[in-house]
Amino acid sequence: MVAFAFSAIAASTPASSPAPEPTSPAIFSPATLARTEVLLRKMNLDEKLGQLNQLFQFRRSSKLDDMVRAGKLGSVLFVTDPAEINRLQHLAVEGSRWGIPLLFGSDVVHGYKTIFPVPIALAASWDRGLVERVSAIAATEARADGIAWTFAPMVDVARDPRWGRIVEGAGEDAYLNAIMAEAQVRGFQGPRLGTPGRLLATVKHFAGYGASEGGRDHDAANLSDAQLHNVYLPPFRAAVKAGVGSIMSAYMDLNDVPATGNRWLLRDVLRDEWQFGGFVVSDNNAVNDLEPHGFAGDKREAAVRAFKAGVNMEMASYVNAYAHLREAVDQGTISAAEVDIAVRPILATKIELGLFEQPYIDQTKGRAIAAQASAYQAEARTAAERSAVLLRNEGKLLPLDRATYRRVALIGPLADARQDTLGPWVFAHDLKDTVTVAQGLRAKLANNVAFDIAPGVQLKRTTPSPFASIFKEKTPPTWDAARAADEFDKAVALANSADVVVLALGEKQDMIGESASRSTLALPGDQQRLMERVVASGKPVVLLLMNGRPLDLTWASTHVPAILELWYPGAQGGAAAANLLFGDASPGGKLPFTWPRNVGQIPLYYGHNLTQDPSEQDRRYWNEPSSPLFPFGYGLSYSSFSVTDLRLSKSVLRAGDSLEATAVIENTGAVTADQVVQLYIHQRYGSASRPARELKGFERVTLRPAEKKTVRFTLGPGELGYWSAATRSQVNEASTFDVWVGTDAKATLTTTFEQQ
Repeated sequence: MVAFAFSAIAASTPASSPAPEPTSPAIFSPATLARTEVLLRKMNLDEKLGQLNQLFQFRRSSKLDDMVRAGKLGSVLFVTDPAEINRLQHLAVEGSRWGIPLLFGSDVVHGYKTIFPVPIALAASWDRGLVERVSAIAATEARADGIAWTFAPMVDVARDPRWGRIVEGAGEDAYLNAIMAEAQVRGFQGPRLGTPGRLLATVKHFAGYGASEGGRDHDAANLSDAQLHNVYLPPFRAAVKAGVGSIMSAYMDLNDVPATGNRWLLRDVLRDEWQFGGFVVSDNNAVNDLEPHGFAGDKREAAVRAFKAGVNMEMASYVNAYAHLREAVDQGTISAAEVDIAVRPILATKIELGLFEQPYIDQTKGRAIAAQASAYQAEARTAAERSAVLLRNEGKLLPLDRATYRRVALIGPLADARQDTLGPWVFAHDLKDTVTVAQGLRAKLANNVAFDIAPGVQLKRTTPSPFASIFKEKTPPTWDAARAADEFDKAVALANSADVVVLALGEKQDMIGESASRSTLALPGDQQRLMERVVASGKPVVLLLMNGRPLDLTWASTHVPAILELWYPGAQGGAAAANLLFGDASPGGKLPFTWPRNVGQIPLYYGHNLTQDPSEQDRRYWNEPSSPLFPFGYGLSYSSFSVTDLRLSKSVLRAGDSLEATAVIENTGAVTADQVVQLYIHQRYGSASRPARELKGFERVTLRPAEKKTVRFTLGPGELGYWSAATRSQVNEASTFDVWVGTDAKATLTTTFEQQ
């Protein structure tokens, strides 16, 4: 079993030997550990077992009250009303012999009261500092309301965009996911767990959830050991190194063993290899679900299997499988010592967070946080601007010139949709704070330009979202055929009378996220026909996309002159869109995934292995190119840039050593703008085939016209090593390495070095 004091994993570094791993950080202070042991010695078995349960509850319930009074809960999820939190906390603290507080959690995913762009959008900013700042703001707002635990970040690598939860992560690349995981953990938790005003972070879903078959949510994942170690596990490892305090087990089967009952994942990898010292919580009802999985015969067996695998706390909706643990202890299936091991990090977390000293909400602090709302909204606008990706800009249509275009038409079902501007997984916000695209453009244009709005078409899921009642979403009445025709014709007429058209198309926020996978990437509803009719007007058209996955833009990419990916941009999305469209901000975001031409190409990702004939890589289909519509890391700018003078500090590298790669980026255009310089490598030969390219460094820079900057990257054991299926170990091998530096995964500036 894991100890709370950690030592480095010893390893030598000759070629073909494992690279040394940095020591995992100690999550808890010595004082916290000592205090935990004192408390453990006082508690009886039932008090300890109660700490292993979390209840999934949105509304006040007498049953919840009874469980709290009886000491049968250690945590409550989704109670966000400060008064209710204080009431329940009083029941727990005053009803407990030892004054043990509850740990209140919520899905603070991309903001709490201030809603920022969705995680896939924040990843598109390629700005780790921005991601850390917005995560810290979310933590500050949530903690002021009594929320001390968030179930974020999601670090599942997603290479099938049909999977709805792609919106919650950082896309297809392990390295980018790892960087974003570290930034979010630091933002949510602060420099260490227990930082005042911050939260306990949770990385999820451990592990392989993003590889569900067919992109179908909750379906099984079947992954090779090499894929697990080199692609799907590294973002979790990065979060552990950053000091994350909790990890959530996944729902699905991983190679025929459910992740929530997977001892190899939760013990061998997480505890023994990585020396993780925090605690593991199941996803909702995932322990109970070991029975329908066919992994456990009944709920008692499900509880024992999950517990033995390494799940410290069960998240459930009243039917707690862990209620059977007392029986398992009485029968000798589980020992009292094992219960102590499971409850220890939960108690230590509550102590480290300061909940024993301050279990109740301080309303004075809450008001002080609320006074910062305007500054937080300004950060939300900046985040939306920096996340936007310019996909196409023929004839330099963008930014729009207000002197040229005197009548603007904003058309599309997402033009004035507040909830859809925010995106999925938001709870405590005030919807009135949301600035839609229509509101942003109206404020930007004032009375100087004629401005018309029409939805054109209506968007609806063909099956209702299972979360609609939870999020209190109001479904508008369905248009009848006559109204649908009238609205469509009205939108086309507006396009014909306008000088320029902005099309706000994409997916409603309930069309993506959990239980929102799709079998197609086509624009939902009648949006494709609307776009084609608007373009047929002959007027300049800007396609403004609001979505969280790549959509089928094959037609648009050759017929619409300007395409701006806005994602679900959050509360200030409309203000950001107006600034971007009219040049008060310049887009500098980059795609965090490869954008396929259509659904038939999936899975399509840049980090594929070479084959026996790499020259055919883009000709795998006879009926169309197998290359993507837009490559990973792609994004245009209102300026132009050159990347030159790639140099390495060494041409020959000893395994275990590091070298520095430098390049010069220059703004060769006429406006100040951002560019993301990206470094990729390829190991030409070794004990296993390696990806054609792997991202191993990036830097986002802002440059004035004619300004230059030298960017620097380090390549060492962490970047050059990998887990080899041939040796079944981490290796750092003698080989020739290619290095590319540029502005997307198709970078052409290249050099090589040898590793001995």
